Amino acid sequence: MTQAPAAPRAVRRRHDREIVALAVPAFGALVAEPLFVIADSAIVGHLGTAQLAGLGVASTLLMTAVGVFVFLAYATTAAVARRVGAGDYRAAIRQGMDGIWLALLIGAATIAVVLPTAPALMDWLGASATAAPYATTYLRISTLGIPAMLVVLAATGVLRGLQDTRTPLYVAVTGFVANAALNAGLVYGAGLGIAGSAWGTVIAQCGMAAAYLVVVVRGAREHDASLRPDAAGIRACAQAGAPLLVRTLSLRAILVIATAVAARLGDADMAAHQIILSLWSLLAFALDAIAIAGQAIIGRYLGADDAQGAREACRRMVQWGLATGVALGLLVIVARPLFLPMFSGDSVVRDAALPALVVVALSQPICGIVFVLDGVLMGAGDGPYLAWAMVLTLAVFAPVALLVPVLGGGLTALWATMTLMMAIRLLTLGLRSRSGRWIVTGATR
Repeated sequence: MTQAPAAPRAVRRRHDREIVALAVPAFGALVAEPLFVIADSAIVGHLGTAQLAGLGVASTLLMTAVGVFVFLAYATTAAVARRVGAGDYRAAIRQGMDGIWLALLIGAATIAVVLPTAPALMDWLGASATAAPYATTYLRISTLGIPAMLVVLAATGVLRGLQDTRTPLYVAVTGFVANAALNAGLVYGAGLGIAGSAWGTVIAQCGMAAAYLVVVVRGAREHDASLRPDAAGIRACAQAGAPLLVRTLSLRAILVIATAVAARLGDADMAAHQIILSLWSLLAFALDAIAIAGQAIIGRYLGADDAQGAREACRRMVQWGLATGVALGLLVIVARPLFLPMFSGDSVVRDAALPALVVVALSQPICGIVFVLDGVLMGAGDGPYLAWAMVLTLAVFAPVALLVPVLGGGLTALWATMTLMMAIRLLTLGLRSRSGRWIVTGATR
């Protein structure tokens, strides 16, 4: 007897279960990541102002160095999910190992560049004479953990592609707890100062990488997948990740330009901008969790040659993104009287932030759809389009943002420009989604 096609409501429920099962643990893991820096700051801050300033400069460079290689997670998720959809778990894990080997190579190259140039890099970033020695010490030690950090990114992509976001959550939470305990023990118990904080983070990151490798190696043995480096596979991973690297660099350029413009507006506006940017980043974690679910789900459907399933999943995830964006926007509006006093007692700063905060709230539905479509196209392996779309967005955003102080606009005008940036992304990603050109089925794109 032929089974009747699933009713639309049943299809939506199935997609909802998939999205929740992947997105909720992914959100927890995403939130745990910035807690590493927060824990370091809380512990080092009691050593002195110069030490905290040094940590701030060094960690900014460190997180940037790691953040630009986030494609190790994104590209690996899409590639592994396709092979899972095709039912070839051996090839899926083999693809994941190629990503992990690429992470190790990039990590080794980063160490070779950063270690000898650390003092010069701290000077270039403007570290003061008192903070620079601490910043250099922290950066040099922490750089030794970059290969582990990149392995964590790649291995996270492997597990996401295997439709597992729970293991990354467990590893991230355990890593945060270990990092906090190690830092406290090494900074104060062992009397190592800021060097102890750096070593604590390195040890925690290496432990996280080891935990991931145990899981991946176990899967490789289960499916008889090779663990040896494969030059062709590593090269293919790099080629797939290159467009996503361009996308990430363009996005970071947008955030740097926005901060530079805010700095030109004065100290009060800059302080308010930092508060709003922190909130915007937190909201992005919630939306990015749905995007991560999109990467895994879309890749699996396309790998299984189920174009219709991919379309339906995309449609449902867009609805989720829109609904989540509306909910977050309303939450920001309601909570703004409580939120702003948490970060500043200066009424001038709060007055500058309040109208810009409303703009951020109103933009959240747009952000919700953009994040989801970004994840869908990543899951489809549509990296080249994402790269060019973000370069176009940067080309439009940059001159408009730089005109804000020239034309006498304030922080609210700057965040209106940020909303324009998201609207451009909505247009480019929406057109791509509607065209259907991203739908390329098969185990490989």
